[in-house]
Amino acid sequence: MQKQNEKVIEKQKKAEEKKKNATPAASDSTPQANVKKTYPSEQTKPEPTVPIKYLFKDNKYPQGEIMEYAQDFNKFRTSSKEHQQKDEMFDHVVQEARQAAEVHRTARQWFQGYVKPGMRVIDAAEALENKARELIEANGINAGIAFPLGCSMNNCAAHYTPNGGDETIITANDIIKFDLGLHINGRIIDCAWTMYWDDKFKPLAMAAKEATNMGIKTAGIDVRMSDIGASIQEVMESYEVELNGKTYPVKCVANLNGHSIERYKIHAGKTVPIVKNNDNTKMEENEFYAIETFGSTGRGHVDHEGVCSHYMRDFDKKIPSGDLKTQKARDLLKTIETNFSTLAFCRRYLDRLGEDKYMVALKSLVNAGVVNEYPPLCDVKGSYTSQYEHTIVLRPTCKEVISRGTDY
Repeated sequence: MQKQNEKVIEKQKKAEEKKKNATPAASDSTPQANVKKTYPSEQTKPEPTVPIKYLFKDNKYPQGEIMEYAQDFNKFRTSSKEHQQKDEMFDHVVQEARQAAEVHRTARQWFQGYVKPGMRVIDAAEALENKARELIEANGINAGIAFPLGCSMNNCAAHYTPNGGDETIITANDIIKFDLGLHINGRIIDCAWTMYWDDKFKPLAMAAKEATNMGIKTAGIDVRMSDIGASIQEVMESYEVELNGKTYPVKCVANLNGHSIERYKIHAGKTVPIVKNNDNTKMEENEFYAIETFGSTGRGHVDHEGVCSHYMRDFDKKIPSGDLKTQKARDLLKTIETNFSTLAFCRRYLDRLGEDKYMVALKSLVNAGVVNEYPPLCDVKGSYTSQYEHTIVLRPTCKEVISRGTDY
C-alpha cells in the first residue's frame, strides 16, 4: 500500500511539473515572476522576505540540535564507522526536513513579535501562513504548508483554525497554541509553541515545554513508547498553576499523543504517549517523530467540540465505484488531490482556490470515507491548555531535533 500511494504522489508531482509555466495554485503557491528575481545574501530584518533556499546556495541547511542517545545500549552509535556511513547515506533525506525547519524557525520568530492582542485570529493566521509560503517558495504539493495553522485557544488544545468569517479576537487573557506544519517534497516539520500575554500562564506553558524536552531526551532507537510517556508525565505533573487565587495541578492531556511522520503522511502509525502506559512498541532507526505534549488545568482529557475546520484526504482509502454521486463532489476531490495530496487542509484553503458552495460536496466526501474531518479538541470550558512540539529524526549515529531554535 505504501508503494501504491507513493506512485499516486509521484503522478501528482509530475502533473505539478507540467504546470510550471501556469499560474500556481492559490492555496499554497507563491507567484513566480517571469524575470528571475535577485535577493540579498542575508535575511532582511525585522521582517524576513528572502526565501530560505537563496541563503543556502549549496542546498546544505543548518542542522538542528544534535543529541547523543541517552541509553547505554545506544552509546556505541556515536563512534561506529558503520553507523557513520549509514548516516551519510541518509543525509539527503534529512536535508529536505532541515530546509523546512529553517523556514519554520524564521517565520515563527518573526510572527512571535508580530501577533498581539486586539488582532483577529484569522488575520494572525493568514499572516503567518503567507509568510511561511513566501519563505519556502510554496509550490503546490512540492513545497509549502503541511497542514492548517493550529490556533487553538484556552481550553481548546488542538485542531482549531478559523474558518472564513470567524471574527474571534485575540485578547490579553488568552493562551494560544500555534501549531505550524511545513514540508519540502513531503518531508514534514511539525512544530508548535504556546503564546500568552499574562504571566499567570507561564507555569502552564513551561510545564509543556519541559515535558516535551524530556520526551525528546528519552526518545531513541529501540526505546519503548511507554518509557517516553512515563518520563513526560513525571515532568508535566510536577507543575501547578495559580489562577484567580486557586491552585491547579497541571495534568497531561492523556488522549493526545506525539506520532511518527512519513513522507506526505503526518500521522504515520506509531503514537508517542504523554502518560505512562503499557505500549511496548519501539522507536526505530531513521524514523521521524513529532514529540508533542499538552498540559491542562482541566480534566486532562479532550473531546470534539465546535465547528470543524481541519480535513485530510484519507491516505489509504480507494474510492468505491458509485460512492461519489455528484459531479461537484468528484470535482472537489480532484481539487483536493491536486493541491493538497494527502496533506491536511482547511476551508480557508479551499476559499483561496476560489471554491464556493462546497460544503455539501465536502460532506459527501467525508461520508464516503475519502476525506476525514478533524474537529477541534477541547478540555472542559473554563480550563486552559498548553502545547510544545518538535520534530526529531533518529539518525544512525545521533538524535537530531530538526526544528530546534533559539526561541525554544
